Amino acid sequence: MSSLKSNTSDHANVNVNAQQATSPARAVNPEAVTLSGYEVEQQYGPNISTTDAKDATKPHARIGQPGQFPFTRGVHQTMYRNRLWTMRQFAGFGSADDTNKRFKYLLDNAKGTKANTGLSTAFDLPTLMGRDSDDPLAAGEVGRCGVAICTIDDMHRLYADIPVGDVTVSQTINGPACVIWAMYLAMAKQRGISWDSLGGTLQNDILKEFHSQNEFIYPPEASVKLVVDTIEFAAQNTPKWNSVSISGYHIRESGSTATQELAFTLRDGMEYVEACMKRGLDVDSFAPRLSFFFNSHNEFFEEICKLRAARRIWANAMRFRFGAKQERSWLMRTHVQTAGCSLTEQQPMNNIVRVAYQALAGVLGGCQSLHTDSMDETLGLPTEAAVRVALRTQQILAHETGVHRTVDPLGGSWFVEALTDRMETDANEFIKEIDDMGGVVSGIHKGYFRRQIAEASYRFGQEMEAGDRVIVGVNAYPEGNEDRQMEILQIPHEVESQQNDRLAKFRSERNADLAKKGLDGIRAAARAGENVMPSLVQASLDRCTLGEMVQAMADVYGRYAGGPEW
Repeated sequence: MSSLKSNTSDHANVNVNAQQATSPARAVNPEAVTLSGYEVEQQYGPNISTTDAKDATKPHARIGQPGQFPFTRGVHQTMYRNRLWTMRQFAGFGSADDTNKRFKYLLDNAKGTKANTGLSTAFDLPTLMGRDSDDPLAAGEVGRCGVAICTIDDMHRLYADIPVGDVTVSQTINGPACVIWAMYLAMAKQRGISWDSLGGTLQNDILKEFHSQNEFIYPPEASVKLVVDTIEFAAQNTPKWNSVSISGYHIRESGSTATQELAFTLRDGMEYVEACMKRGLDVDSFAPRLSFFFNSHNEFFEEICKLRAARRIWANAMRFRFGAKQERSWLMRTHVQTAGCSLTEQQPMNNIVRVAYQALAGVLGGCQSLHTDSMDETLGLPTEAAVRVALRTQQILAHETGVHRTVDPLGGSWFVEALTDRMETDANEFIKEIDDMGGVVSGIHKGYFRRQIAEASYRFGQEMEAGDRVIVGVNAYPEGNEDRQMEILQIPHEVESQQNDRLAKFRSERNADLAKKGLDGIRAAARAGENVMPSLVQASLDRCTLGEMVQAMADVYGRYAGGPEW
């Protein structure tokens, strides 16, 4: 049996009561226990390398070969030897024009790299919640933490002069994802760009919003229906587009352990697969375009093993649980972003080092694309200088370290294989527990995911406050905290007023009858239980706004009563 022992509560009895949840955390020795609570042996060898005693004489039999089932060692045979990961930097602030300039800056600074370059779009809070910029609830938030997008004209300005038929585009949007994607497709249509050529990813993972990030609009059941609509529409119309990026990143940012992130993310993905198959879709028609998005945190080997275990769990689930026949359906392709929650306001230059190690873990774990956080993200939106350092971190990793020269370089390590096995086993226990309670939606209504994440976050907080977990510059080595002089990117109020002026002009100049017809079409599709994507694309072309289209669906689906004030 593996010598990796869990130092957290027994997964078979995770429904602890309130008294247990608030009890003092068990003191840990950070030299021997990982962030997820695994006790680590001083050394590893063939007798303690696997979770199954019968495999002890063949400790590496289960890992297979790169590019072959179960893909523990990577989804491609050659991995980075022939093609580096995509360097996908996240950007979005202020107006569409401001973000368009940042996109061009990123593309210019990526010239000459052997890696593919992709753009990742961050939207402001009103957009994430499906509100137009002039909505009273949007006051003071427009353009602050992302770009404000209300209309198809905004979408044109956001991607102006960017060859979206050649550059892959990722859009971090969830509650109103189908609307934003419809605007993007409508924009491409007006630019004469074939949908067949569009490559990119719509995050569109609404289940994790109910677990952690809270940016949901409709009830869980209706929300999942809309995700299935986008998956179905993508399978029929956009062969290069990933219609959903099943995301553990925000689960981890909310305080989960790496194993919880692994389990909850994969089970969310399984929930979407089940819903699509209930719709009548052939699993092999959509599964190859599902993608994933994981966090890369500070616990170096846990992050590597998490990605290795994730590929194995997903491959087995797709092949044996869902009966997928095509090998491409078994692959778990993933984007990785370094851990924003690990960055500190104190001594922000230290964040460059943290991000570098986290990026290395993502690459050694076999990610397909990577975003590196900027050092100043705890202080405000990243400046151009900080973004350049973050991008250079990836380029140094790709071109100066040699990590690309062999596939899965840590494969076969006694420790790495033991930890991969243990994380797989524990994640599968979580998955079975979710299955037994009726699935993810049922677990949402029972508060299961929030309770699990809250307990893990509480334990880490107690360990940090007790000094059992050292955070350099925070609870140890504070010298230099008195000097925090860094440039901070400020978003002027004029961004909001100018956006609202553009929105008022947009409404005054459009054909009101045509816009009303477009909204009526959305309601009719929603009431009939039809796929809403065709009606959303048409409404975008009819010049309906984001908030109007979101509300048209809310007229049918309602808004989730358990949600935030939005």
